[in-house]
Amino acid sequence: MAWADRSRPVARLRAKDVPLGVKRSRDPAFAVALWTAAGLCLLALAWQWGAMALGPFVLPSLQDTGQAMVHLVVSGVAGPALLATLVHALGGCLAGGAVGLVLGIAGGLVLPVGAMSRPVFTALLGTPPIAWVVLALLWFGPGGAAAGFTVAITAAPILFLAALEGVASRDPALAEMARLYRAPPLQRLTDLVLPGLADFLLPALATALAFSFKVAVMAEVLSGADGVGGGLATARSHFDLAATMAWIVLAVIVLLVADALLLAPLRGWRSSRTEA
Repeated sequence: MAWADRSRPVARLRAKDVPLGVKRSRDPAFAVALWTAAGLCLLALAWQWGAMALGPFVLPSLQDTGQAMVHLVVSGVAGPALLATLVHALGGCLAGGAVGLVLGIAGGLVLPVGAMSRPVFTALLGTPPIAWVVLALLWFGPGGAAAGFTVAITAAPILFLAALEGVASRDPALAEMARLYRAPPLQRLTDLVLPGLADFLLPALATALAFSFKVAVMAEVLSGADGVGGGLATARSHFDLAATMAWIVLAVIVLLVADALLLAPLRGWRSSRTEA
């Protein structure tokens, strides 16, 4: 990477240019975990206060919700439903995100592709997910295909716009240096384009993942597909607020676990790259 040698002193300067009086935290992960636990405790307190103030017919207590969660897990109902929602959400997010990412990178590198694709994906992003659910039900019928399609069509524009902006914001001086030194196209992609995308893609990936779970559950409720949405529909028909909240909490737990397993390593890589 002879063409990129001039950028290395800048990286070294960023790592060393730290005031002597400033000390980095020895264990930032512990501090993050501590504040995260504090936020969850505040949320639990607010929930319990709301249950006491509004009554069980509006907001069930933590105890009732916990008992409903245990019942769903022990009875074997929660496992298959959570797995179905996970497949719908991750499968649709992966398919739509891959399409959006590839077209976003291509649009940032090739002007006509970006100019033609941006208004299309902007329109897709502005279309309400409920409209896609209705169309998917008409096209595919009730079942998991409607949920997967709705998730894919929702995630694609998020990743497209992030990739497009990330490529467009790359350093023009480094791009010109790569052109002057005749760096191969693959090397330009791996050493110049992709590293600059991290700051744009990670927030977009987190947003797309969260939206994927929300849209998947919504599509399951309306389409009658298996999953958390099906459990919510059943709990609604029985007027069981505790079971409804239990399904919501289980879906959020699965989302947080998926985020920790899939995106936390990428966040760690970005932090280490920034500090290097």
